[in-house]
Amino acid sequence: MSTYSGGCHCSALSFTYRTELPVEQWSVRACQCSFCLAHAAISTSDPAGLLTFIVNDPEALRRYRFGLRTADFLLCARCGVYVGAQIETEHGAFGIINTRALASLPAALGTLKPADYAREDVARRIARRETHWTPMERRV
Repeated sequence: MSTYSGGCHCSALSFTYRTELPVEQWSVRACQCSFCLAHAAISTSDPAGLLTFIVNDPEALRRYRFGLRTADFLLCARCGVYVGAQIETEHGAFGIINTRALASLPAALGTLKPADYAREDVARRIARRETHWTPMERRV
């Protein structure tokens, strides 16, 4: 597995993302919700990968829930960067990263796909995240 590191601008929050997928095969999504548009977020995940969020400064971690309130979106209170999101279900913990928070944005990043999840109900949203998001070692 290849390991990619990232985090917020001030290093209060970081992550490691492990995947066997070549960068050009990453599923790269631009959610069209107001939160993701405001943060210019581009998310990726790998259901066969592994994700770890690291909180280097607990005072800087801000969790934000909106819409159906099914996931925690992780932001830095000091520098404002959105690093990713996580959800915990009966099947485990799963997450996504904001690829714009990678330490080095890969040049061969996969094709960006607009995504609109507005019509999902809670059950469908959780099921999609369990299927498509990256398993996490632990939830922060």
